[in-house]
Amino acid sequence: MADNADRMKARLPRGFVDRHAADIRAVDAMTAKIRAVYELYGFEPIEQPMVEYTDALGKFLPDQDRPNEGVFSFQDDDEQWLSLRYDLTAPLARFVAENFETLPKPYRSYRQGWVFRNEKPGPGRFRQFMQFDADIVGTPDGVRGVAADAEMAMMMADTLEAVGIRRGDYVIRVNNRKVLDGVLEAIGLGGDENAGRRLAVLRAIDKLDKFGPQGVRLLLGKGRLDESGDFTKGAELDEAGIATVLNYIETGEVADNEGVEELSQIRALVAAAGYDDGRIKIDPSVVRGLEYYTGPVYEAELLFEVPNEKGEIVRFGSVAGGGRYDGLVSRFRGEPVPATGFSIGVSRLTAALRNLGKLEDAQVVAPVVVLVMDRDTGSLGRYQKMVSALRRAGIRAEMYLGGAGMKAQMKYADRRGSPCVVIQGGDEREKGEVQIKDLVEGARLSAEIEDNATWRESRPAQFTAREDGLVEAVRQVLDAQAAEKSRTA
Repeated sequence: MADNADRMKARLPRGFVDRHAADIRAVDAMTAKIRAVYELYGFEPIEQPMVEYTDALGKFLPDQDRPNEGVFSFQDDDEQWLSLRYDLTAPLARFVAENFETLPKPYRSYRQGWVFRNEKPGPGRFRQFMQFDADIVGTPDGVRGVAADAEMAMMMADTLEAVGIRRGDYVIRVNNRKVLDGVLEAIGLGGDENAGRRLAVLRAIDKLDKFGPQGVRLLLGKGRLDESGDFTKGAELDEAGIATVLNYIETGEVADNEGVEELSQIRALVAAAGYDDGRIKIDPSVVRGLEYYTGPVYEAELLFEVPNEKGEIVRFGSVAGGGRYDGLVSRFRGEPVPATGFSIGVSRLTAALRNLGKLEDAQVVAPVVVLVMDRDTGSLGRYQKMVSALRRAGIRAEMYLGGAGMKAQMKYADRRGSPCVVIQGGDEREKGEVQIKDLVEGARLSAEIEDNATWRESRPAQFTAREDGLVEAVRQVLDAQAAEKSRTA
């Protein structure tokens, strides 16, 4: 055995998490419901790899204070730079451009997968997380393109309800980057040289729900000092610029702006489909951080309140968002290719459902464990035969493969959450019998027995069955446990 000094330390990198069976199964159940809604709307599944050429992903992340501008990158042996995808939209744009002539247009697709951000990790801020996206690429300009944006907002509402978010507990908020760009132009922040200040203004607007109009005013000006003493540098607008932005936030009005008309069309389409009952609202404060949005943007916000890391009661907030990105595919083709889509943050939505008590824990019964009392080849073959019979009957089962004795094997079965164990020693084998111990009922009965001697003598919830009747006996145990669980649920 290696000395302590030579032993490698097992450690998880910062910003990443290990996932366990219950979480994986719960997420699978949730995403199956999301997938069903997408399919109902006529979307088709597609997958792209996790690695793309760095230049294909583009430089659209809002967080510019990290090396490689927020992405994990490496150089291939042909000296070309590759990166782990930071979202699912940029890889889709590459795929559509590469397969443009063969895809039906408009092209409706959805995809689920892991994305990576080279960002400083913190509470609730991870470097790897799962997204579930849906997009429509290739809709014409004009009202038909806006109809795709409206449909995306409606599908987002239907998806939230499908996973268990009640109507009234969420709102899909819609704005238009053309309107925001018009405001930025009006205060003199057009042009590439003002990209940083434009981003500061958008971030300030995005904080309206958190800090209110006065907080936004400070962030548009010199900056804001929070209660902890941390200072956030502001956009350093003058008073006229601040007044223009605040007026826009209050009224949503910008003179002679195409985006205002598109929002009016979305409002009419949503109303015609019956979604103007509070599910979808026009909201001038919706920003969305990614730089590639070019038109309508939307965000799914959950309205119920939860305690944050400091114990303060806050609104849960956003779990999904998206918008129109007419320039992403066009980067590859040199011609306009309108596109719109949204992305669900799977971890955020999972946390929301857990807070609401709506996250379905998959009701997976743990495996029946066949204990190994004798280790000769003949006995092992007999135990394996039992396991195979249970599996053929659709019952999860395993033969104990460790090297421990019966007491440790029983402890193993307990840790697995096994419903029962199958025991066959030499005496049972000679009689063609097995012992079956119901671990759930046994735990209940054991709690009522105060005397160890009585417990050993009574062997609670343990019974004898014919070996050729093993499957039926085990199924009776499982059925009884299921009925009791349903009765007490």
